[in-house]
Amino acid sequence: MTDTVAPHAASLPQVVPELHAPSRWTAIDLLSDLHLQAGLPRTTAAWAQHLTSSPAQALILLGDVFEVWIGDDAAEPGSFEARCEAILREAARSKTLYFMAGNRDFLVGPDFLARCGVQALADPTVLVAFGQRWLLSHGDALCLDDTDYQAFRRQVRDPAWQQAFLAQPLAQRRELAARMRAASEARKREQGVEGYGDLDTQAVLTWLATANSPVLIHGHTHRPADHALPQGAQRHVLSDWDFDTPGPVTRGEVIRLSTEGLRRVPASPPEGS
Repeated sequence: MTDTVAPHAASLPQVVPELHAPSRWTAIDLLSDLHLQAGLPRTTAAWAQHLTSSPAQALILLGDVFEVWIGDDAAEPGSFEARCEAILREAARSKTLYFMAGNRDFLVGPDFLARCGVQALADPTVLVAFGQRWLLSHGDALCLDDTDYQAFRRQVRDPAWQQAFLAQPLAQRRELAARMRAASEARKREQGVEGYGDLDTQAVLTWLATANSPVLIHGHTHRPADHALPQGAQRHVLSDWDFDTPGPVTRGEVIRLSTEGLRRVPASPPEGS
């Protein structure tokens, strides 16, 4: 990893937004990188099951919940997106839900979230809960070594690019998304998990210092682990989810925050498995 922080890739606002947990909350679940799509029925079912069965009062979705999102109007009646909308809306009846965009679902917009009863979070956000300041991020903005991706990220996060993309007919957007998914799958087959860049340590420390937080929690890299960093800082990486790939090993866990601190909780396979 490089020691040079690229300002355009890892810049922070002067004041990082804060989310203050109500004192009545006893647990908060964090999850990311489910990459939900119609072809992953078991993963989708496990996600829906956890949303409703978790004992946490709040669940925070830290990006790449969806494999791709081509606009809020994609949630047409009978579509996979509409089913996900119904799942979130049902969970929001009993829990407080938050969503932070990832590199796959950055086009999830306010219309969809409002229909679901989900609140948007900026990337990054400081979660103030249980006597601690936890810095939350999807994580992709800190993968500075992946210069090709950072250039792509700057392009697609530009409001003009997004406006032009969303102005295209829905069918055309679906076709483009399918081509992008095929290219992504080809890269994963060629490079495996190593194809995902890792976070720049110095950039992480800069973000933590700016946010006055000792802990970063993020997803994106598909390398769940707990890292001790210089200056007593910590970095906790969320798991990706996969209950559909044939074989005995499944992936899927949440990070649960409570008065007892941070712990990893495996997600249960979908009922009927």
